[in-house]
Amino acid sequence: MRADVLGEGRRGVPRPWGWEMLWTLTARYAGKVLYIRRGHELSLRYHVEREESFLVRSGRLILVLEDTDGELRELWLASGDAQHVPPRRLHRLIALEDCEVVAVSTPEIDDVERPDDDHDRPPGLHSSAY
Repeated sequence: MRADVLGEGRRGVPRPWGWEMLWTLTARYAGKVLYIRRGHELSLRYHVEREESFLVRSGRLILVLEDTDGELRELWLASGDAQHVPPRRLHRLIALEDCEVVAVSTPEIDDVERPDDDHDRPPGLHSSAY
């Protein structure tokens, strides 16, 4: 099966914390680039089905990630660091500096529950992944 690469002309979609660009989406995986401005954070979220991994391309950030005991832990990541996030684990990205992050996931890009959102979106399932 051919990957659906979405094209060089694709532009970042503005978000309250920076921007995101979906660069590929297939029946088996999705790829995004996230740009998070220093001092900004994404909502605390989890995914019912989606599994994802982050690679920090530049900058430093904190990944708040729920561990197997249900405790939220802070993982400090810098350029070159990567982290896997299993389904149903609460997580949040907090930028200590301007950051560029590659996010690769299973294709359920609309699968997001936000129990805590700093951007005044209501809790629950949303169609915008970030």
